[in-house]
Amino acid sequence: MKGFVRFIAAAALTVVGATGALAQAKEWKEIRIGTEGAYPPFNNLNAKKELEGFEIDYGNLLCEKMKVKCSWVVQDWDGIIPALLASKYDIIIAGMNATDERKKRVDFTSVYTKTPIWIIGPKTTTSTDVSPAALKGKAIGVQGSTVHANFVEKIYKDSTARPYPTQEEANLDLLSGRLDYIIADSLSLEDFLNGKGKDCCKQIGVIERDPAIHGAGVAGAVRKEDTALKEMFNKAIAESLADGSHKKIADKYFKIPIL
Repeated sequence: MKGFVRFIAAAALTVVGATGALAQAKEWKEIRIGTEGAYPPFNNLNAKKELEGFEIDYGNLLCEKMKVKCSWVVQDWDGIIPALLASKYDIIIAGMNATDERKKRVDFTSVYTKTPIWIIGPKTTTSTDVSPAALKGKAIGVQGSTVHANFVEKIYKDSTARPYPTQEEANLDLLSGRLDYIIADSLSLEDFLNGKGKDCCKQIGVIERDPAIHGAGVAGAVRKEDTALKEMFNKAIAESLADGSHKKIADKYFKIPIL
C-alpha cells in the first residue's frame, strides 16, 4: 500500500512539474521579431538604417497589446525561415504569405494582410494581355523564394523567370530596361510606381490569386512548438481588428483596404 501511495505521489509531482514547465513556456516577456528590412512600404531600412513601414508599426502595436518587450532583427529573405528555426528570433513579420508549403516547417498566426497581386511593365507597353501565351519569351522579375517566384515558374513556363534577392533589385532592373515585367504584391509595386518608377513604368494587369500557391494571406510565422506565442499574437491581431487600430496604421501607408 505504501508503495502505491509513493507511486501516486511521484506521479502527482511529475504532473505538477510538467504543468509548471508548460506555464513557464507560455510566459513570454521579451519577443524578438525577424524581418527583411527591404520590402517597402511593409518593412524597410531608411537612410539612417532604422526600420520603418507598416509591419514595423503594426508589430510594435501588437507588442503593446501583449504587454511585452519586443526587439527587431534584420535578416535576408533567403534565410529568414532557417534563422527562425535556429532561434535567431521568435516570430517572422515580413510580408510572408501563409502557404501550405511553408506550413510544413512553421506555424502561422492569423492573417493581417491580404492584397491584390500586380504585374507591371514599361509605360511603352501597349498590350494589357498578361496571359502566359502573351508573355512567352518575356523576362519577368520576381523576388526569389517568394510565392510570386513560385507562381511565375509554374504558370509562365515559356517566359524567363528572373529571381532577385530583394524586390528593390528587381524594380531597378525594370527601371533600367533589363526586364519586361515584374510580378509582386500590389502595395509594394504601388510604392515603387509612386516613387522611382513613376516616369518609367505602369501597372499592366492584376494576377488572380491561386490559393494553392499564394496561400491565405500574410501572417506571422512561428516555430511549431511555440503555440502559446502564436495564440498571444492571434489575440492581439483580433483586438487590433476589432478596435480599429489595425486600420489606423494601414491607412497611414495604404490607400486601399489590406484585408
